[in-house]
Amino acid sequence: MSPGLRADLALVADLIPAGSRVLDLGCGQGDLLRHLMDHKRCTGTGVDSDDEQVLRAIRRGVPVIELDIDTDMGQFADGTYDTVVLSRTIQAVRHPGRLLPQMGRIGQRCIVSVPNFGWWRNRVSVLRGRMPISKDLPYTWYDSPNVRYTTLADLEDFFADVGFAVEQRIPLGDDQRPVRFPRTANLLAGSAVYVLTRPRPDQRS
Repeated sequence: MSPGLRADLALVADLIPAGSRVLDLGCGQGDLLRHLMDHKRCTGTGVDSDDEQVLRAIRRGVPVIELDIDTDMGQFADGTYDTVVLSRTIQAVRHPGRLLPQMGRIGQRCIVSVPNFGWWRNRVSVLRGRMPISKDLPYTWYDSPNVRYTTLADLEDFFADVGFAVEQRIPLGDDQRPVRFPRTANLLAGSAVYVLTRPRPDQRS
């Protein structure tokens, strides 16, 4: 994996070919794009709605714009990026069923990473009557940016519903290493990274 990045971002970076045009949605302070620009000769744009994060990214020389990805994706033209990334952000999106087709319209392929609410430790926490807190879901219920939670099984059904095919799935354990038994990923993985093919034309919006 690529050094100097959060483990899931390092994995995402390794999945992006050198020289790609990358749109990073929910880019934060621009860690992924800065790395891709420095080490893989990529170009691209970061998008975030947090003023402070946008300023940090700009100070690092990352091209970033402040937009609401729930409502403003129409500003990007069809096919203008090779890869569109949505890293640990889908759980904070209010209308993922609108966003994912837009991502497929804009980019040739999409990479989505997400925490897994179905991880076994989360299930145990709920059985004990408590909302889970973990490395992948580090927030208390009352102080969380997340507006929805999903298991990997539900997420893959959602991808199919909006017309995407899963080209690659990489489930990650609590140690951020790929899970050895991918068939049990919905139970054993704390998070996962997906590479998706763009939606069929009749599924785009």
